[in-house]
Amino acid sequence: MYQKLIEIINTKIDVHSIKEKRKILLQPLIDFVQQKINNRQDININLICTHNSRRSHLSQVWAQVAAAHFNIPNVYCYSGGTEETALFPKVAETLISQGFSIFKITEMDNPVYAIKYSENALPIIGFSKKYDSPFNPVSSFAAIMTCSQADGGCPFIAGAEKRIPITFEDPKISDNTPEQSQVYAERSLQIATEMFYVFSKVSQ
Repeated sequence: MYQKLIEIINTKIDVHSIKEKRKILLQPLIDFVQQKINNRQDININLICTHNSRRSHLSQVWAQVAAAHFNIPNVYCYSGGTEETALFPKVAETLISQGFSIFKITEMDNPVYAIKYSENALPIIGFSKKYDSPFNPVSSFAAIMTCSQADGGCPFIAGAEKRIPITFEDPKISDNTPEQSQVYAERSLQIATEMFYVFSKVSQ
C-alpha cells in the first residue's frame, strides 16, 4: 500500500474505539464474510445509499482496503444507490488526502474514477450507479445499507443473499460550511475503522 495510507491506517484507525452498539450492527457482516470464507466462496459486498455519491463509495473503498490489509482473498466490493447521481468530488479529495491515488477515467456529468491504494493492486472503480446496475453482482452478495433513507426506501434488494443495515451520518450536512473538510475526513475514518474491525474479526 502507499506509504501515506499505511501511516493513516496505523495512526488514525483504532478498532478499540468502536462502541458496543456499533459492534452489534457490524456482526452480521462479519458472519457473512466468515461463512463465505468457510465455504471457500467469493465474498461479494454491495454497499448502498440513496445517491451513491458519498457514504457508499467511502464504504466500498475502505472495505476493499481492509480486506487487502488483512489478506482476506476473493473479496469484491461494489457500491450503488437507489438512484444514479455522481461521486461527490469532496469524497475523492478526502480519500486523496488520506493516502489514495485517484484519477478520472472519463470526464462527464457522472465521471468514472480509478481509486488506487497500492501501486500494484487493481484500482477500485468509482462512479455513481443504481444498486442493480449491470456493473454490480446480481446474486450471492450482501447488501449493506449505509443510509437510513435507502434502507427504508428499498425493502427488497433483488439477488441479495443477506441485507444488513450499517448506517452512517451523511457528511453532506457540512457542505458549504467551514467544517466540510473535517466532517468528510471524520466520516471517512469512521467508516474505515468499522470496515477494519469487520475484517479483523474473521479467520481463514
